[in-house]
Amino acid sequence: MISAPPAPYRELKLERIDCDLVVVGGGLAGTCSAITAARAGIRVALVQDRPVLGGNASSEVRLWALGATAHMGNNNRWARESGVIGEILVENMYRNPEGNPLIVDTIILEKVVSEPNIRLLLNTAAFEVTKSDPDTIESIRAFCSQNSTMYELSAPLFCDASGDGVIGFMAGAAFRMGAESAEEFGEKLAPDENYGHLLGHSIYFYTKDTGRPVRFVPPSYALDDITQIPRWRNFHANQQGCQLWWIEYGGRLDTVHDTEKIKWELWKVVYGVWNYIKNSGEFPEAETMTLEWVGTIPGKRESRRFEGDYMLRQQDVVEQRAHEDAVSFGGWALDLHPADGIYSEKPGCNQWHSRGVYQIPYRCLYSRNISNLFLAGRITSMSHVAFGSTRVMLTGAHAAQAVGMAAVLCKRDAVLPRDANITQLQRELLRRGQYIPNVPLVDDDDLVRRGQLNTSSSLALRQLPDDGEPQALSYSWAQMFPVAARQTMPSVSLVVDVAESTTLEVELRTSDRPENHTPDIMLASQTYRLEAGSNQRITFDGGQVIDDARYVFLCLLKNPAIQVHASEKRVTGLLTVANAQNPAVSNFGKQEPTEDIGVDTFEFWVPLRRPQGRNFAFELSTPLNVFGAENVTNGWSRPTFNANAWIAALDDPAPQLSVTWDTAQTISQIDIIFDADYDHPMETVLMTHPETAMPFCVKAFRILGDKGQVIAECRDNYLDYRTIRLAEPIQTRTLTIEILSMNGNAPAAIFDLRCYSE
Repeated sequence: MISAPPAPYRELKLERIDCDLVVVGGGLAGTCSAITAARAGIRVALVQDRPVLGGNASSEVRLWALGATAHMGNNNRWARESGVIGEILVENMYRNPEGNPLIVDTIILEKVVSEPNIRLLLNTAAFEVTKSDPDTIESIRAFCSQNSTMYELSAPLFCDASGDGVIGFMAGAAFRMGAESAEEFGEKLAPDENYGHLLGHSIYFYTKDTGRPVRFVPPSYALDDITQIPRWRNFHANQQGCQLWWIEYGGRLDTVHDTEKIKWELWKVVYGVWNYIKNSGEFPEAETMTLEWVGTIPGKRESRRFEGDYMLRQQDVVEQRAHEDAVSFGGWALDLHPADGIYSEKPGCNQWHSRGVYQIPYRCLYSRNISNLFLAGRITSMSHVAFGSTRVMLTGAHAAQAVGMAAVLCKRDAVLPRDANITQLQRELLRRGQYIPNVPLVDDDDLVRRGQLNTSSSLALRQLPDDGEPQALSYSWAQMFPVAARQTMPSVSLVVDVAESTTLEVELRTSDRPENHTPDIMLASQTYRLEAGSNQRITFDGGQVIDDARYVFLCLLKNPAIQVHASEKRVTGLLTVANAQNPAVSNFGKQEPTEDIGVDTFEFWVPLRRPQGRNFAFELSTPLNVFGAENVTNGWSRPTFNANAWIAALDDPAPQLSVTWDTAQTISQIDIIFDADYDHPMETVLMTHPETAMPFCVKAFRILGDKGQVIAECRDNYLDYRTIRLAEPIQTRTLTIEILSMNGNAPAAIFDLRCYSE
């Protein structure tokens, strides 16, 4: 028993924690930063003021995590974020294709608690900063309401991933709120006062059908006049969750200090919307539906943005500018919202895409005046306009991985964030699966680069079988082909069914840059006069010499009277795309600004989600030989300007990839990168997905030494990035990867194979 006499004052329990990096904020950005640093060997404290991790992706808010892929609605092919955040997405796809937000919570939490170098503090709010000098944070204080404990956390390095920048604010880091003028950075998209300078918050709701009539009596504070919402006719009974992202409010207020006020207004709107759906009589299908869940905290879009040594701006995004210190990338649209949110007469968003992905420089990820403070998530150093793209969760999480690795290098080299070695930082990130546009991995420690690669076969792409459902040209469709530098484009033969006498226009196109996938450069065209009938073969004449390694697009222009024969065979780095629309990301087939706002005009050519989006059934006059073993050491671990994978022949019954050295090598670690389909956005919640493992991904494999001994084996793989750390180093002159089975109807493929002695 505890019996405490009266006392004039009592101190809360205090626990002091010393570590190498303190990360404040447990959204996806802070979580990925902490995991990256911890896996690389430094001690991390992760401080989260909520009971779960994930921030806006968690079950408390339930926003789907998205990034450069933009629901597959833009021209950013194979652009899903990789590294730790990619690992989380692939794991969620395997366990949770239904998009249950509670399962998302468990996956993120599991990743953190599995790391012995992370001290996780949930329900713990940071509230005080101590500085050793005007430019340096010494420690922070945080309080956990659940265990009534005060924490004092000391470290040489801090990362603010708190969303509102609470540590940066208290430490005196330079920051901004609101939009810059058009003149400051020359940004033609900079909004005026009429549009507003801040994005608001959102609260979502979920519904379910009970199978019997359900009554709804709204709370007294619910919005009682739905017509106060200018777009009130856009509500439907079958909408829920973040499909209603435009239930947004607060852009005219202080999005930090007025959050509670904003929350109450959003609750008012949510319950008013549901009252309208249930009780207006306009939606008889809602009679048996009930309100299952309403968010209790708002999902925030924008508040403070902190200043680094560089502020990313509109031109960096649109022009895809190169940065020597690039460590990450983005690809979401420049996506600005009217400050009046749901009460605005304007559309809920104003999205403008670039032709491809863009680099994010390291200089945006630390404070320009607080010497030991990293920035992660939506508070990084961006203009308001550029922030419209970088603010989405997967972009923030991917960049935050660079923060975690930079902290490791700063600890190792005893330097501050500004002085981190960029070449080493890029290399360490790329080693761990990070993708940085136009920055290949150059890894002198990789033993595979010193050996001789051999395969059981390599794909010489000559044809795909005619065994799929024909694709009607209700849109213009294109087959993408990866072509080597200075290769002559072969002739392409297709089979079509024609409903009536008509003409077919076929164009060969490519992109303005080898790494882009916007087919806006015409190479050749042909017109075919076709009579009604099935199984008609047409041949597009080749002969065009392709200057750089790049994708070319064989475009069949829209003609609903024609169907193109398709193939069920999937191949890494091979896609069909359509000049189709995706209004969810402001894709209406073509981006056409009506005035000079500093963005480009171009068409959208996008894939359809599986099981749709089959490749064409085709025959080539000469094979495309771009799938050889040399790709596994070319420094690229996904399709970019080419497929960048070793792919086995379609008829290879036992695919193998091996590396042989002149002398025995000591190997303690083997890294393999398979294809978990970087084109699939893998939205975390609400949407359902047809697969738990991607068809391009190797399912079963084993690794053999030079005596045929089994070094490692996996029978149920679905991950793209596999690191095999051997209990004891082995010595061998040969290492062989045997592919035993695939997860789908695709030939075996490997992007990268690396071996290390330590």
